[in-house]
Amino acid sequence: MRKKIRVRAGDGYDFIIGDGLLSSAGELTASVLNADRIAVFTDSNVAPLFADDLEKRLQKQRFQTCRFVYEAGERSKNLDTVSAFLDFMAEHDLKRGDAVIVLGGGVAGDMGGFAASIYQRGIKFMQIPTTVLAAVDSSVGGKTGVDTKYGKNLTGTFWQPSLVLCDTDTFRALSPDDVLDGYAEVIKSAAIRGPRIFSDLEEGKFHTAMPDIIARCVNIKSDVVHEDERESGVRRILNFGHTMAHSIELKSDYQISHGKAVAIGMLMVTKASEKHGLTEPGTYDRLYQLIHGEGYRTETDIPLEELCEAARHDKKTTGDSIHLVYLEKIGSAKTKKVRLDDLYEFMNV
Repeated sequence: MRKKIRVRAGDGYDFIIGDGLLSSAGELTASVLNADRIAVFTDSNVAPLFADDLEKRLQKQRFQTCRFVYEAGERSKNLDTVSAFLDFMAEHDLKRGDAVIVLGGGVAGDMGGFAASIYQRGIKFMQIPTTVLAAVDSSVGGKTGVDTKYGKNLTGTFWQPSLVLCDTDTFRALSPDDVLDGYAEVIKSAAIRGPRIFSDLEEGKFHTAMPDIIARCVNIKSDVVHEDERESGVRRILNFGHTMAHSIELKSDYQISHGKAVAIGMLMVTKASEKHGLTEPGTYDRLYQLIHGEGYRTETDIPLEELCEAARHDKKTTGDSIHLVYLEKIGSAKTKKVRLDDLYEFMNV
């Protein structure tokens, strides 16, 4: 199976998903990039698995390649790593017409895209996501960035890739826990705008029809980004569950991974919004049964007061308020502006 989805953001680009795509990476890259040099940005887990093969295929298309490998993990997602990569590109004489290829998960995509967006005031880049999380979420939409000590993704840009290649064969290297991490973003996509996908997930179809469901989720995100590329309105619904999730990640020193935190965050906000009469009764139970049935933790030991305090630094805040995403019902999401001083009261149900 091979599917192509046109993402209508920036100048527009294709998201191609299917098995065996890495074998065509050289030709597909040459179809969108007119570069002399390509810097491959990847991490210490992914590099031994796929980087050699990718570079050989790029070199067959007469691209000159160099490789930057950083230590895998969220703790590397900072300005120090980006600065080192910027120096690396300068050392290897990359020019404005050259490009970056990001090979890896969401951390790689966020950092590599950010570096590409600021190197020589912006050079082109491609995404080759190797995790479900990156495929369904971070590789699409053009958000890039790094963490600071105050929170997730507080420094970043909007910078759209030229192409996204998602070779589903790379998912075979993932542990069941890694797949679970990405599945949370699939649930999120279905909950906000994909009621039929949500029903398919309830029927257990994700694990038997993963590429198709990922493609459908990418379509949802593409449509939302097309409506609001810079996140000034409707695009905020893509942050369903993320307000509490980012706080959970931060307060756990990133020992709780993004997908696991999103699962908890979705349940927390849905329980609250249903209690406040904003959400159709029974929505929380459906969401809980799906999340709990996959083996996620459904709550955190971190005190709610600490999570709400950490949310003050979330990038979704505006002035003294935060845009909190909630479900009206499965498949329909809205935002509610909540004063930061009232967030604890809203969530404490």
